[in-house]
Amino acid sequence: MSKFSNVTVVKAANIYFDGNVTSRTVEFGSGEVKTLGIMMPGDYRFSTGKKEIMEILSGDVDVKLPGSDAWVGIQGGESFEVPANAAFDIKVKSVTDYCCSYLD
Repeated sequence: MSKFSNVTVVKAANIYFDGNVTSRTVEFGSGEVKTLGIMMPGDYRFSTGKKEIMEILSGDVDVKLPGSDAWVGIQGGESFEVPANAAFDIKVKSVTDYCCSYLD
């Protein structure tokens, strides 16, 4: 899906890591929530509340998912899942555009 229709976008940005990671929240009529954002090159650790699917729209990252010691390369057009109430590490190797879906 390359665009979302009939949604509400929260105007205030979510800003993390001194502005190196930003996103905007998109709310759907069904109650579904996604964020659309940009990550600048760097190393980051994120924690989850809900299960997440992170789609890398463009860019190049390595991720280390919960329960694993291995780094996995993810590029534009690929995605990965993170369980609820967990943390993951991400190494952003180039400016990365992403869409994160939050699941119950």
